Amino acid sequence: MKNPLHNEIDLSAYWMPFTGNRAFKNEPRLMQSAKGLYYTTVDDRRIMDGMSGLWCCNAGHCHPHIVAAIRQAADELDYSPAFQMGHPEIFRLAERLASMMPDGMDAVFFTNSGSESVDTALKIALGYHHALGEGQRTRLVGRQRGYHGSGFGGTSVGGIGNNRIAAGPLLPGVLHLPETYDVQHQAFSRGQPAWGAHLADELERIIKSNHASTIAAVIVEPFAGSGGVLVPPVGYLERLREITKAHGILLIFDEVITAFGRLGWSSAAERLGVVPDIMCTAKGLTSGTVPMGAVLVREEIREAFMRGPPTAIEFFHGYTYSGHPLAAAAAHAALDVYENEGIFRHVRELEAKWEAGLHSLADKPHVIDVRNFGLAGAVELRPQDDAPTYRAMSVFREAFDRGLLVRTTADIVALAPPLVISEAEIEQMLGILGDVLNETA
Repeated sequence: MKNPLHNEIDLSAYWMPFTGNRAFKNEPRLMQSAKGLYYTTVDDRRIMDGMSGLWCCNAGHCHPHIVAAIRQAADELDYSPAFQMGHPEIFRLAERLASMMPDGMDAVFFTNSGSESVDTALKIALGYHHALGEGQRTRLVGRQRGYHGSGFGGTSVGGIGNNRIAAGPLLPGVLHLPETYDVQHQAFSRGQPAWGAHLADELERIIKSNHASTIAAVIVEPFAGSGGVLVPPVGYLERLREITKAHGILLIFDEVITAFGRLGWSSAAERLGVVPDIMCTAKGLTSGTVPMGAVLVREEIREAFMRGPPTAIEFFHGYTYSGHPLAAAAAHAALDVYENEGIFRHVRELEAKWEAGLHSLADKPHVIDVRNFGLAGAVELRPQDDAPTYRAMSVFREAFDRGLLVRTTADIVALAPPLVISEAEIEQMLGILGDVLNETA
C-alpha cells in the first residue's frame, strides 16, 4: 500500500505498534520534523504536540543543547560494552540520578525503555528475596487498568485486558488490586480525588488470602497514564507504603511517565512524599531523544546481591545497550535543560492554569469527567452505545486535522504537553480541543 502523500514510500512492510494498521495506511499521518512544541508533517502542516510525543519529550522537540550533546557523543564514542566494562559518563549519570531522587534511592541500573525498566525491577524484587533466603516470595501484585509496558513481566502485572488477551497465561501467581477510579465518587475532581484512599486496603485482603510470605512486590503507577490519567486518591499511595512496609513487601513505583517533571518535581515520589523501594523511569530521562531507562533501587536491596567472591556476577541480567554512550549524553543534556531552564518550577507555576483550562471543557457535549494532575489531564466522553471508542477516536482524527495531537484510550482523550508550554499555548491547545468537542456527535 502506498502513502498518498509520497507515493515512493511503501507503507506495507512496517507492522506498527498499538495501531490500527489498516486504517492508518489508508489515511497515514507522517511526521518529517519537529521543533519545540510542534511537529511538521510530510505535507508541511504544523501540529501542536499535546502528548509530548508519547509522554516523553518533556523539554520539547530538538532542543539545541540535547541535539549538540548527542552529536558530540556520536563523534567521540559510538558504543561501549556494558558487561565487565563501562565509560565515564554513565557512572556520572548514575550518581546524578541518585542525587536528584529521594534519599535512599542510591543504586541505578540502566535499561533502554520503560518496558525494560519494569521487567528489570520485577527481577530485582524477586532476586532480592531469593538472596535473603525468602525464595518463596514469588507473587507480584499489580493493579487493574495499570500499564507497565509490553514485556511479559510488565504485561503480567499490568491490568489492561486487551494487552493480555492474546498473550497466554503470562507470569504465574500475579494478583491485582482494584482500580482507583470511580466516576460516581470522583468525577470532575481537581487534582487528587478526596475519595478512594480505602481502596488500598484491598492489599490487606490479598495478603490475608495468600500470606505475606509469598508476596515479593507491589507495583503501581503514581497515576495511571495509559489507563486514562487515573489520579491517585489522597492518602492512597501512603496507605500502600504503610501496608507493604509492615509485611516486608517491596513497593515499586512505575514512574516512566511521572519522573522528570511531569508533576513539577523530579518524581512523583518527591511531590507526594511517598518513597518506594524501587523506581522505574524512562521517557523524560532523555526527553525522548535516545531510548533509555533507569531503575533506581534502595542501596540495601543492591547490597543483598553483593555476596560470594568479588569477581562473581551478582545479577545475571542486562542489555546490550544498557548505558549506551549516546543515551548517556542525551540524558545529561536533558537534565541540564530541566535544571538550567527551571522547567520543574515552570510546571508548578502553570499547573493551576492547566487545571482551570481543562475543567473549562466540562460542559462540552458528551463529557462525563475531566481529570488533571501536574501537566497531564484527560477528558472522558460518554461512549456511544453501539460503538465504544468511536467518540474519542473521532476527536483524535479531527483534532489532528486542525493541528493538534492528542492521545486516546477507550473513550478518554489524554493530554500531556511538553513541559516548556506557555500559558498562551495552553489556551490555544485547549481552544482547539474545545472546538472539536463542540462538534463531536
